Amino acid sequence: MTNSLKLKALLLLNGLSQEDLAKYLGLSTQTINMKINNKRAFKLQEITKICDLLKIDNIQERFAIFFVNEVDLRLQNA
Repeated sequence: MTNSLKLKALLLLNGLSQEDLAKYLGLSTQTINMKINNKRAFKLQEITKICDLLKIDNIQERFAIFFVNEVDLRLQNA
């Protein structure tokens, strides 16, 4: 599950819109909107490209944005 608020904030901080992101990934704006709002999942290749675009190098930050539930579940089971 994607942390929509964090991703939207990072896009805004980088002066990008969802439309810009859609063009960058070669997807429709509607598809990007669905992915950001957790109605569809991002593919790993898309996540990698988004992280490159937004210069998200820290693995923990990547997990905090794109793998919210997975991280939370692992922490609970630790």
